[in-house]
Amino acid sequence: MIERYLSKIIYEDLQDKMIFIAGPRQIGKTTLAKHLGSVHYKDKFIYLNWDNRQDRRVILKEEFPGKNELIIFDEIHKYKKWKNYVKGEYDKNKDNFKIIVTGSSRLDLYRKHGDSMLGRYYYFRIHPLTVAELLNMKNNYEPFSKLNVQDGSNNSSKIFNDLYKFGGFPEMYLKKDLNKLGRWHNSRIEGIVRQDIRDIASIRDLSTMELLAETIPEKIGSLLSINSLTEDLQVSFKTVRSWIDCLEQVYYIFRIYPYQSKSINSLKKEPKIYLWDWSALKEEGPKLENIVASHLLKFCHYLYDVKGHKAELKFLRDKQQREVDFLITVDNKPWFCVEVKNSKQEISKSLYYYKKSLKIPHSYQIVNENGVNYIKDGIQVVSAPVFLASLC
Repeated sequence: MIERYLSKIIYEDLQDKMIFIAGPRQIGKTTLAKHLGSVHYKDKFIYLNWDNRQDRRVILKEEFPGKNELIIFDEIHKYKKWKNYVKGEYDKNKDNFKIIVTGSSRLDLYRKHGDSMLGRYYYFRIHPLTVAELLNMKNNYEPFSKLNVQDGSNNSSKIFNDLYKFGGFPEMYLKKDLNKLGRWHNSRIEGIVRQDIRDIASIRDLSTMELLAETIPEKIGSLLSINSLTEDLQVSFKTVRSWIDCLEQVYYIFRIYPYQSKSINSLKKEPKIYLWDWSALKEEGPKLENIVASHLLKFCHYLYDVKGHKAELKFLRDKQQREVDFLITVDNKPWFCVEVKNSKQEISKSLYYYKKSLKIPHSYQIVNENGVNYIKDGIQVVSAPVFLASLC
């Protein structure tokens, strides 16, 4: 059992409001919620899964055993009237029991357009395991300050190598079995397409949708061209765009967009695309870029969900094709940028250009080599495990 990075803050916030926990299937949402229940409420909590017929009957009849001080609703967003239901239960019983809601599609979609539950819950996105979490690092994050990038240890390198190979989903990371990992990848794609997406959208051609999910790993780190996918799959532009939206909603992929500024002649629309499970990638370059992207996205979501900072993950690219892989912003102001390299090379000229043009406070070049950590012309060149250990 790995105690997840959100455990403490979720328990503290649960004393004040409902808790919503969202994230990919098999990332540990249910395990986290049940762990909180068993540790803090002992035998006084109940877990109810909407997909279970008996649990569904209990939910609809509102017959909760009186001893319970915590109720965990799993996948209840599949119920058409779930928002009004949960709101009603909270308003009637907030003095009697606490509520946790978990789901494998994006519960934050239901926060839009005049959310009737506004002010009644805290929302958290749970991410794959990362280097800092497995090292149990307690890093302080102050926007615009320099990250606490220290010399690494053999342990950080080992953890990074295991994460790189087996991914950050707890079951596969703990098993460390490549044969089981391959089978897990196959079943996960099938489950995402034929179960999760079916619950949020009406899609007839699931086999082609599954083909899209299997094609996406070839596009990692490059600009997303829906026109190209349209040609490959022989379906309409509108269809591919809606399918991409669905894959993002169920946490199979995430997109990051170019940073917009008057100081640079930046791109306006085309995003880059990454997988939540980087272990599905075969090529070294895209895989390294994806694992860094995933760590940085987790960092941004932590700052937003826990600390209240409007942090975002972007990338830099202009019409002259100068590009830097990642930029972290707070309130749309650049904080630090990151370029990812497979080996120690000379520092990227684009890093220098954007550092100066956008007055970015801190810049890093990440390399997939151990024992690298130096600063040159204001840019820190550092080994991937060491840099990632400074995040969350």
